[in-house]
Amino acid sequence: MRPSRRRMLHRLRTSRWAAGAVLVAVVAVSGAAYGLTAAVRSPAAAPTTTSTTAPPATTTTAAPSSTTTTTEPTTTTAVPADDGVLDRGDEGEAVAALQRRLAELHFDPGPADGVFGMGTLYAVQGFQKLAGMAPDGRVGPAVQAALAAPPFPAPLVPDGEPTRIEVDLARQLLFAYQDGNLRLITHVSTGSGETYCAGGSCRNRAITPEGAFRFMWRYSGWRQSRLGKLYNPVYFTGSGVAVHGALSVPTYPASHGCVRIPMHIAGYFPSLVRTGDAVYVLSGPGATPGTPPARNEPTGPAPEDPPTTPEDEPASPTTTAPGEPPSEPEEPEEPEETTSTTVLPLP
Repeated sequence: MRPSRRRMLHRLRTSRWAAGAVLVAVVAVSGAAYGLTAAVRSPAAAPTTTSTTAPPATTTTAAPSSTTTTTEPTTTTAVPADDGVLDRGDEGEAVAALQRRLAELHFDPGPADGVFGMGTLYAVQGFQKLAGMAPDGRVGPAVQAALAAPPFPAPLVPDGEPTRIEVDLARQLLFAYQDGNLRLITHVSTGSGETYCAGGSCRNRAITPEGAFRFMWRYSGWRQSRLGKLYNPVYFTGSGVAVHGALSVPTYPASHGCVRIPMHIAGYFPSLVRTGDAVYVLSGPGATPGTPPARNEPTGPAPEDPPTTPEDEPASPTTTAPGEPPSEPEEPEEPEETTSTTVLPLP
């Protein structure tokens, strides 16, 4: 080969090697630069993630907001605190359980329908009287405890006739016994003790007489007396004092002498007593009632008795079943205190 050609080939090989070397060097430098760039960027990315993204996810501002401004006000407003007291107008299983318990204790609240109505109110008031409590008709913790461990209703007349009625003037309660067994306890309202005007005289006194009596006359449904109406009256004095239903039975003595009982009880009370059954009216436990009179059949019509029901005309009993009271009207307000020289308002 010629020397000139040999030198050309040598230069060409040398050029290719140098170019390759340059190329390798460029790639190496680029890799190093990329690695350096990644190394520089990596520390910057981590702080960005922890300082701007992670902290908001675990910040403490969200939790206090949900518990102090959202959860608590909603709970307080939507679920009011329960005072644990049953009162008139309440409904539900707690009321039904109360009604069943009262019936077990010989009080009659009406059907155990879970509705706290007038029948339940009267039964609660009667139980409160028996337990020595204020008869406000509200069933709170004290009344619930007494219902769980009730007082024993000792008879007023332990040696009385097996089938009898006892009227306790002090506690305003009536006890019905049949064949020696306590059948019923009910809240009542007896004579107020006030004077009232009737028949042209203002010297009449609203007294329920004490002593031993027997049932005599009776009348089914509403009866018109001198100043008002009585429902299913059963008389035990010749002067016209009776046990009868009334549209209002206050917690205190308020009648003109008769013994008022709740309307739902008056509907069947006559079936509990017979003509000649004993009636004992006492001022309280320990009083001596005396001996009932002989079992004489009453003669003549029932006496004209003083009223103990409102003057308003009640619903007619002609559309009801025998022994069943008419639809009960709206309860009237209890009477105000009156002076001893005016006619007593009729509750």
